[in-house]
Amino acid sequence: MKSNLVIVYHRQPYEEAVEDGKIVYRENKSPNGIVPTLKSFFGEVDRGAWVAWKQVPEGETPDFERVVKIEDSFGSYNVSRLALTPEQVKSFYHVTSKEALWPILHSFPEKYDYEPVDWSTFREVNWLFAEAAAAEAEDDAWVWVHDYNLWLVPTYLRQLKPNLRIAFFHHTPFPSSDLFNVLPWREEIIDALLACDLVGFHIPRYAANFTQAARSLRAVEIETEVRVEEGLSPRRLALSEPTVATQLRTPERMVNIDAFPVGTNASYIRDVVKRVETDRLAEQIRAELGGRKLIVSVARADYTKGTHEMLTAFERLLERRPELREQVVLWVTSVSANSNMTVYQEAQQAIEATVGRINGRFGSLGWQPIILFTKAVPFEELIAYYKVADVCWITPLRDGLNLVAKEFVAAKADDTGVLVLSEFAGTAVELPNAVLCNPYSNRSMDAAIDQALDMSAEEQRARMEKLVAGVNYYDIAHWANHTLDRFRQIADLHRSGGSGQGGEDDGGGSGGGAGSGAEGRPPAAAVGGQVLAAGRAGPRSLRIDGRLPDGYVVLCGCSHAFIQERLALTVECPSCGTSAFGADLATDYTLMQKDRPVAPPPGASAERPAAE
Repeated sequence: MKSNLVIVYHRQPYEEAVEDGKIVYRENKSPNGIVPTLKSFFGEVDRGAWVAWKQVPEGETPDFERVVKIEDSFGSYNVSRLALTPEQVKSFYHVTSKEALWPILHSFPEKYDYEPVDWSTFREVNWLFAEAAAAEAEDDAWVWVHDYNLWLVPTYLRQLKPNLRIAFFHHTPFPSSDLFNVLPWREEIIDALLACDLVGFHIPRYAANFTQAARSLRAVEIETEVRVEEGLSPRRLALSEPTVATQLRTPERMVNIDAFPVGTNASYIRDVVKRVETDRLAEQIRAELGGRKLIVSVARADYTKGTHEMLTAFERLLERRPELREQVVLWVTSVSANSNMTVYQEAQQAIEATVGRINGRFGSLGWQPIILFTKAVPFEELIAYYKVADVCWITPLRDGLNLVAKEFVAAKADDTGVLVLSEFAGTAVELPNAVLCNPYSNRSMDAAIDQALDMSAEEQRARMEKLVAGVNYYDIAHWANHTLDRFRQIADLHRSGGSGQGGEDDGGGSGGGAGSGAEGRPPAAAVGGQVLAAGRAGPRSLRIDGRLPDGYVVLCGCSHAFIQERLALTVECPSCGTSAFGADLATDYTLMQKDRPVAPPPGASAERPAAE
């Protein structure tokens, strides 16, 4: 049987072990993390499949089943494993992905290395992923591709099965167009992403950068643009974006754009915090500290993570404030990368040398200023350190999101503690009540750690309360539900004839009626229901004749607040006072169906807003 949903991700969705000479597939120990979250989507479809790769020795025939059936708490699903040789893995993942694409995505052009790239192998591996996904998928299934090392998969999927619904999610930043266009393969990559029905990013800035890059290379027009919700800081921060495109029109299709951050499993973390074992380990950590303050910093060994910059800021702290010597401990994890990934070796060496220098300068028989772990620490143990920590110091130079910051906050619910966070971590737009800092500025870094260490308990609790609210709202369940809503909206359009293909008339079915526009444009998307129209209102840009039936609402662009459940010709937004709806609506608007009814409201009509 073919699958309704195929997830394409480079990692296998289980832990593989050998018991009594037999290979067994164990469910991931922790429900936290991206893999368990993605597997939870299988509970929403009749049949699911997962495509990943498994390395085999050069020249040997794979001695494993290509497709295995897995049954665990997430249900029953197929896992298709691609047999990749060590040379393919090195070329596709360690070299092309990490030495050429990664530095550009993270805005480090000086680290970009084009010379060793074998683009033909990158294409080959992407083709193998696409071929495996197509073999598992129904003709109109959703295929959900994850991350930049599989950028070309959508192009090949369109060739293999043109009627697939294809989604792509970026877990990394997406750079500005001038940096992205450094890549010699930029047009091939953009064409692949524009072959998707839905392209997702963590935050609006990355979606805006992608839109800019696409428009610089191809005939792409912004069909729908909306205001960014307040929970994602549309103003004031380094990564703020006031508006974001939600639909791009190409000559071939309508491409939906989404910007919604992956969350953490906050409820699971709170459960771990309350465990007896966690309390026991926390007490042990406190005893070892001997009353000293604890700063924690958790990251991989990666030049983008800003660990070296954070360590030198700690060195300056001990220089500037001698009273803190012997009074504070910095606990750092810098997990060493795969030995085949030479691009990170210099970063790890610099980190270890800096730690050695600082400990040598300031340490004593009874006090080691920095404790460095280069091996992964079990998640449950990390939670104990978060529980004890006074400060969590996260200072990436660039980061797609950063779940460590969210995990720390979840562990500190109903407690004190301070999160010091780089402005250039994607999650900063969700957590503006952290102590934000600029890791490129010594002055900013110094001021931030001073503020964190000197902050009163009252202020810590006030900030943490707001941070916890944000983490709880944008949690992993919210991201999953939001994504499923987007899949359903686009699937409804496909079934109704509004498939998102380019041309002058895409309308029909649930995409028709109010807000489709005079040209039958497909509807835009919004959380909570099916959108019938969205944009910036002007004279005659949106009119509703008579009253809306039950189940229809209008949201005002000032804060996306509900205006009224049932509308007459004149209404007023309680947030900004916008009124005279039905004549001229002088602000952004969204006309939306609650609970996704399939038919448009009778008597509703709209004209497409004029371009500004």
